[in-house]
Amino acid sequence: MKARIIGTGSYLPETIRTNKDIEQMVDTSDEWIRARTGIRERRIAADDEQTSDLAVKAARKAMEMAGVSAEEIDFLVVGTITGDLPWPATACLVQEGLGLKNAFAYDVSAACSGFVFALDAAVQQIESGHVRKALVIGAECLSRIIDWQDRNTCILFGDGAGAVVLEGQDGDHGVLSTHLHSDGSYWELLHQPGFGTRTPATEQGILDRIPYLKMAGNEVFKVAVRSLTEVAKEALEANSLTADQIDMMIPHQANLRILEATAKRLKMREDQVYVNVDRFGNTSGASIPIALDEANRKGLIKENDILLFDAFGGGFTWGSAVVRW
Repeated sequence: MKARIIGTGSYLPETIRTNKDIEQMVDTSDEWIRARTGIRERRIAADDEQTSDLAVKAARKAMEMAGVSAEEIDFLVVGTITGDLPWPATACLVQEGLGLKNAFAYDVSAACSGFVFALDAAVQQIESGHVRKALVIGAECLSRIIDWQDRNTCILFGDGAGAVVLEGQDGDHGVLSTHLHSDGSYWELLHQPGFGTRTPATEQGILDRIPYLKMAGNEVFKVAVRSLTEVAKEALEANSLTADQIDMMIPHQANLRILEATAKRLKMREDQVYVNVDRFGNTSGASIPIALDEANRKGLIKENDILLFDAFGGGFTWGSAVVRW
């Protein structure tokens, strides 16, 4: 039995923050941002929108496409690093919002690899026979943990959510393999210092801007390209595939330069790689399912197409998945 994607959905907040808007906030320029990241604009959640709200809206679209009712979902997993609360899991709040009375739910924290890690969890549950239908969501409100005075990070990130419904089916369609990795020795290069048990909440911590994301961009870039390339090759080899047999690679939308460098190393054509980072920025664990839904609804994915998901995030974590549509 394979875990087949039978529905996709996504939600992007209405507010658009362009590079011109950011020019008014920090010392930067539209030209500088586009040249280094490929990003032109990103979406920002409204003050009354939480991560769970974005997740619920994306999930409803995926469930509608799949023709699945709330009662049919057995398992819900949410990949996020920007949960509504430190605990309980945002997945539990999403469960309430969707009325998933028969599901069990939890979060996966793997930063920008969150969706691939969450997808793997659902695949294992389905292939083991423990569940029949699963809902996998990647959702982030990164604007809440970004230092809008730091021009090196505030230009990169946006908010959004994407979701897929998986069903156990016989046959050769579905998730063919997943490949997960992590290396905690790199954690300081990309992390959110506070507030956790290592750095509890204090007034001084707020003044020192401890709650906000910190990133060593150049170092992250180098490891990201290498890791994305290696884990993509691992996925290809596991399925006896070559790069030219991939109909569409949907990578984590981190930065256009990272996507281009990875594709070049894999010897993939430009038209094989789906890119929307220019319009949505880096939405962390939400980026792959948002891109997947967008491509799906545009009719760019056909039955029997081979898709490659490729992600890298803080931790460091990285992972890939191969899907026969």
